[in-house]
Amino acid sequence: MRFALRQAAIAAVLLVAGCAELLRVEAPVAPPPEFPEGDYQQAAKQGKPVYRIDSRESIVVIEVRRGGSLARLGHDHVVASHDVTGYIAPGEGSADLYVALAKLVVDEADLRKEAGFDTQPSDSDIEGTRSNMHAHVLDTEKHPFALIAVKGADAKAAKQTLDVAITLHGQTRSFQVPAEIEVDDRTISVTGKLAFNQSDFGITPYALLGGAIAVKDGLVLRFRIRAKRM
Repeated sequence: MRFALRQAAIAAVLLVAGCAELLRVEAPVAPPPEFPEGDYQQAAKQGKPVYRIDSRESIVVIEVRRGGSLARLGHDHVVASHDVTGYIAPGEGSADLYVALAKLVVDEADLRKEAGFDTQPSDSDIEGTRSNMHAHVLDTEKHPFALIAVKGADAKAAKQTLDVAITLHGQTRSFQVPAEIEVDDRTISVTGKLAFNQSDFGITPYALLGGAIAVKDGLVLRFRIRAKRM
């Protein structure tokens, strides 16, 4: 009986994956209209210390865990952004960043290893996960960006809790985020981690077979942000 159920579940998953049209989402070429880029550029022109995020040396990683009674048939996933864009103004204690969601990458082998995952999904599994993420979870065509705003940071404190507002899926939520900060005349480095639920942003976690194979609501996000003086 269990074997038959397992085979039926696998067949249903394959049927859904096979019939699903893979969504291709193009990344926007301009920043979000509400992103305050002009404020930071003006501050830099006035001689105030402003640091621009170095996307090549920055990363945001989200660990996505499987759930449901048939979780063993699914995969845990790692979603990452190597394209964080934005500014930090240490004198103002503020930072604003954004991520173009279409540029998110899924299940890079090195990041899966860092997360402690001992399997590697196939290329077709990864492409299906990416498509489902954009079409059924993030609704990327309608909400193409995630925005992050930090206020009240103390650039002189190596360890502190940041006041962070995240806008995702059209909703904004505030978090207290423990972080470590290193600052000198040329660079700023910020690292930290936070946990949140997809449902905090009105997102319904992806599920199949009535929830027997599902993504857990809770996510863990870790980040390393490096910025250079303009």
